[in-house]
Amino acid sequence: MTNNKVFHNLFILEMANNHMGDVEHGLRIIREFHEAGKGFDFKFAFKLQYRDLDTFIHPDFKGRKDIKYVKRFEETRLAETDQKRLKDEMVKLGFMSICTPFDENSVDLIEKHGFDVIKIASCSFTDWPLLERIARTDKPIIASTAGASLEDIDKVVSFFEHRRKELCVMHCVGEYPTGGDNLQLNQIDLLKGRYPEVSVGYSTHEHPDNTDAVKIAVGKGATVFERHVGVKTDKYDLNAYSSTPEQIRNWLSSAREAFKMCGISNRRSEFSPKELSDLKGLRRGVFVRQEVKMGEEVSSSNVFFAIPTAEGQILANDMSKYTKLIAGRDIAARGAVMSEDVDVKNLREKVLEIIKRMSKMLAESRIVLPQRLELELSHHYGIENFDQWGAAIINCINREYCKKLIILLPNQKHPSHHHKKKEETFHVLYGEMSLNLNGEERKYKSGDLVVVERGMNHSFSSDTGAIFEEISTTHYKDDSYYEDAEILKNKSRKTEMTFWSDWLYRPIT
Repeated sequence: MTNNKVFHNLFILEMANNHMGDVEHGLRIIREFHEAGKGFDFKFAFKLQYRDLDTFIHPDFKGRKDIKYVKRFEETRLAETDQKRLKDEMVKLGFMSICTPFDENSVDLIEKHGFDVIKIASCSFTDWPLLERIARTDKPIIASTAGASLEDIDKVVSFFEHRRKELCVMHCVGEYPTGGDNLQLNQIDLLKGRYPEVSVGYSTHEHPDNTDAVKIAVGKGATVFERHVGVKTDKYDLNAYSSTPEQIRNWLSSAREAFKMCGISNRRSEFSPKELSDLKGLRRGVFVRQEVKMGEEVSSSNVFFAIPTAEGQILANDMSKYTKLIAGRDIAARGAVMSEDVDVKNLREKVLEIIKRMSKMLAESRIVLPQRLELELSHHYGIENFDQWGAAIINCINREYCKKLIILLPNQKHPSHHHKKKEETFHVLYGEMSLNLNGEERKYKSGDLVVVERGMNHSFSSDTGAIFEEISTTHYKDDSYYEDAEILKNKSRKTEMTFWSDWLYRPIT
């Protein structure tokens, strides 16, 4: 709903009762603000207010001059034919037409006149009989929230969402005019965060010369902006919160400037050649500490990082635990590592593919995990052979006692080894596994326990995938002795990562 084009960069010019009950003056306002909006690449709407005064004002109070709103509304009454003339002029000049009804009969008239959008005033925000009538229309809805509690906003948003209405809620402060110290623009953040599927706008009542507030509203992500407008003449004055055409042009110019400064949304911006060049000049290049022979790995253990760099040089930014560099020629001590001199293997995609398969198994097992996970991928013969040889280990705790969760993917084996310092107990939690102890192989299923004593050679595998708990005495990194001595020569046989447990429920990228 938030991407609906109706509510994208929409600027609403609110006439309210500034037509003064004079249709010709109302037409003048529409025409002058049409001129004021020229040159701005925004969507514009004009807004009227409808009240059925014959029912809206209590019969006993009609004609009273001592009641502010009774006097104001009766003095600015327009005939239906004049209201329709104003609406038709809006459409003729390319404005979207919006109207605020204050009673059910006015909703009928809005439908009859064919307005594009219905606006709910703050005073009517929880007028449930009126909201029920508005919900029966087929029109998008904008609702101002001045004076509404968060609980009331929750109820109204839920009311319209359940009726599948296109909705925009407007942050609004109902002081006329609103002082700069009470604009409460952080409320836009609150509304956007609480109602992510609803468009959020800003309805202003600040002084018409204030052009800073709209910049902040743009920066906070509001997409609809409303301001009262009017034209001052010798006959008609203008209130303290309504803008003249000149003030509206200043307001729009300020908004346009803010949009330019904020740039694009929901994706990364394009980078200029100058930006990329300036950043590259500050990045450190990779140099070898001592001579590296052809076929040797270029890794963190035999390189240093420094400036300046040469075109085509491997940068520190290119180095990660997922990247493997093999020298394609001899590189002299303190020499730059050039792209053309190394074979680069990026293992990130392989690691992510492994993690996704593991997360699927863990989700199926329903094993409750610690909030913070220290994950270790053991790839004894290289990560490219992980599907055949290796295991994934979640390290839970390592003190005088140790607990790990070990995950075997289907058809994966862990090579034979033994420990001199630690004794282990394996508790199968999910799936089935085969365990070879000193040459004798047995199968174990979920719930089985088996003790692996010190010095006992053991290897394990699974045809279907398995998860088991390893409970042991303290684990020492130098306490694994593999039957295949080549494994110990592989200094890059482990990839270590840290995750939070919500990795099971959201995509890993």
